[in-house]
Amino acid sequence: KQILTTEAREKLAKIIRLVKPERAEQVENYVINAAQGGRLAGQVTEEQVKELLSNVAHQAQNKTKVTIKRRRPLYDDDDDDDDDEF
Repeated sequence: KQILTTEAREKLAKIIRLVKPERAEQVENYVINAAQGGRLAGQVTEEQVKELLSNVAHQAQNKTKVTIKRRRPLYDDDDDDDDDEF
């Protein structure tokens, strides 16, 4: 039994896999897991594939946030004491 409609399969296989193969794989895995778990009511359409891709892209943006906190060194080379006159 086919999980994806012909249009959805073509979009996922030909267009998306060329541009973002990792996202295409994530959508495929989601669809397979949903089908195996009985969470799909019929075939997945092209519009549903677009929605899944949008969700995957949104999740990817949230995961790639990087925050760098820089600490000041405990001892700085530019100390204020005048012991450098030796």
